[in-house]
Amino acid sequence: MTATDFACGTDSASGTGNAPATRTGSDVVTAPATGGLRHRVLARLRDDRGSGAAAVLIFAIVFMALAAFVVDGGLSISKRERAADIAEQAARYAAQDIDVEALRNAPPGSQPVINDADCDARVKDFAQQSGLDANDVAGSGCTLARADRVEVTIQLTYRPVLTGFFYNHDIVVHGTAAAESVTGPAN
Repeated sequence: MTATDFACGTDSASGTGNAPATRTGSDVVTAPATGGLRHRVLARLRDDRGSGAAAVLIFAIVFMALAAFVVDGGLSISKRERAADIAEQAARYAAQDIDVEALRNAPPGSQPVINDADCDARVKDFAQQSGLDANDVAGSGCTLARADRVEVTIQLTYRPVLTGFFYNHDIVVHGTAAAESVTGPAN
């Protein structure tokens, strides 16, 4: 032990400086540490190790929630547009079923008459040809069928991608459209 160690209260053998050293003969005696356990507990409480893991966990959860809304929100918009597109095509398909005999016997310039009795069957046929499943075909059909206009509703069912972890049900969207039977001027 050196004179500097003695003055600073360190024990050169253990390298600790917890308590002031007193000299008795040639030995160094250290006084008992005051608040040793309390000091260690307070040091642990002030320690910030592991706080980054909590922040990473929170940001990961927030990121997954935002990703779920973006992906499934885009999927919902896409499915609604697809249902509307199929409905427009199905309405045109149903409106093309005209009474050819009535058109031939009608005076020039008359509008063709739609076979409105077949509207629902033609919409379901078109929905099946478009690749919709049986439940969606059954949920699709004509909402209005007149001799000059048809209105169609198409049902489309899909399952969300990421929000399916929290909401485990199918989502049903509908598309509606109308078509009229119109002819141009005679040549």
